[in-house]
Amino acid sequence: MRPDLSGVDPLDYNLATRFVVGDLLTRAARLFGGRVAVADVDGDHTYAQLDAAAEGVGRGLLQAGVGHQQPVALLMGNSWRFAATFFGCAKAGLVALPVNLMLSPAEIAWILADAGTGTVVADAALVGVLEQVLSEVPGLRRVVVAGAAGTVPAAVAGRQVVTWDAVGADRTPLRVAVDERDIVHCLYTSGTTARPKGVLTSHLAVHVAALSNALQVGHRYGAEASVLPIVLPLFHTTALDTLLLPLLLTGGTAVLPGGFDPEGLLDVVEQRGATHLMLLPMMYAALLDSPSLAGRDLSSVRLCIYAMAPMPPERIARIAEVFPNAQVLLGSGQTECVPATVFQWPAHQQTKAASWGPPVATVEAQILSPDGQVLSPGATGEIAYRGPHAMSGYWNNPKANTEAFAHGWFHSGDVGHVDDEGVVWFTDRLKDIVKTGGENVSSVEVERVLLGSPDVADCAVVGVPDERWGEAVTAVVVLADPAADRAAAAGRIVAHCRTQLAGFQVPKQVRIVDALPKTATGKVQKAELRAAVARQP
Repeated sequence: MRPDLSGVDPLDYNLATRFVVGDLLTRAARLFGGRVAVADVDGDHTYAQLDAAAEGVGRGLLQAGVGHQQPVALLMGNSWRFAATFFGCAKAGLVALPVNLMLSPAEIAWILADAGTGTVVADAALVGVLEQVLSEVPGLRRVVVAGAAGTVPAAVAGRQVVTWDAVGADRTPLRVAVDERDIVHCLYTSGTTARPKGVLTSHLAVHVAALSNALQVGHRYGAEASVLPIVLPLFHTTALDTLLLPLLLTGGTAVLPGGFDPEGLLDVVEQRGATHLMLLPMMYAALLDSPSLAGRDLSSVRLCIYAMAPMPPERIARIAEVFPNAQVLLGSGQTECVPATVFQWPAHQQTKAASWGPPVATVEAQILSPDGQVLSPGATGEIAYRGPHAMSGYWNNPKANTEAFAHGWFHSGDVGHVDDEGVVWFTDRLKDIVKTGGENVSSVEVERVLLGSPDVADCAVVGVPDERWGEAVTAVVVLADPAADRAAAAGRIVAHCRTQLAGFQVPKQVRIVDALPKTATGKVQKAELRAAVARQP
């Protein structure tokens, strides 16, 4: 059965029935117009201000000639203008392409050329980078620069510049047809083993994930709104999709401090009454080392989320002690399947703290064999997902799409198992399992043990080619005391591992370094690390 819509204007029907990200902000602004949506280094910005600015940016980009579903690059740091530009693209049916600011100009230029980007919106502070990038991307002709008066140049690399304020001057609400299966953003993966891949994600996927995340973390819609400091970069799916959008969906306040500083973050928690925190394990470690920690009132925090890397049980217990009213829970996901796809329940904080937790309400997770068969609980295989969180596909990469959606599942590239309760246990990335002496060693399991050593501040485990073992389990370690005797520390680390690991899991080598190569969100770049270790005698 289908309705007869022959007498209905298609735009009217779209506006009345659609499920798209731009409308998320519109609805919130209707109810919470005077409430602070985003607080950044420039001050507080209400929902009404953010929504009006987004309408203006979307209208201005369309008037400048950006076509439906064309990409708009965002070369911007965390700010209310980033949020307004993202929502402006969403409202106008354009594809937001947030750029990883940690990349080199050459890498950024490659991404913009690969995506066929003709328009960029950049912060004035990044004009120097833009100068280098534009010379390598001749097809990029529209340049919008956001900044205070006197900071925006008239031209960049021969392209005329339009100010962000001028683009968004006409804030009349848009009436544009946007379909929920239209692409809302393109996020490029980190590309640690090959060229990065552009992940195309629909309005439906991002909007459903926002609802799911709000439910999962307990955002309270209405008068008891959440307050969340966001220190991770908004160009990454975790900060954008998992943190910012669910918060704005429910009328909460996002605080953007402009970077991670333990003392500054603790000030925000106290002064703003933060209800949620989402930090990387190394950030929690720095927070716990704060000299002012003991005198802080951190009772407002209800949930401390961590991700990207394991944390030793001792640190989790310490976080729970410091934030007396908070659960400490792990959430996981990836760019290709909007996070969180799995999330621990409070009941798992003590019983299954090393797990990833069960899938969220809108995701199905199973374990697949190499031929695509669903395996029984307890069996190890590839973690696969079904549900609306899944990406629409990779840009310009049909081979990768064929592999990603084989057998009717999204293939994560992660190895693990599901237990009888439906809880997902992560073993390792397929590419990061160390195959040594005929045994498979989970680098994550060894890292978790290493982090329990008092000598270790940070670590990563990789496999290094070895004539005897095939691959030698190699621990790359940052010492807790940089001045410690390295040989003696390495000996203590191996001894610590022998008390908790099987013989074949114990590192054959311990390499001590000053720092690990990481992405902007704290993930260790293991391909780079393997290459560096292999080059050393």
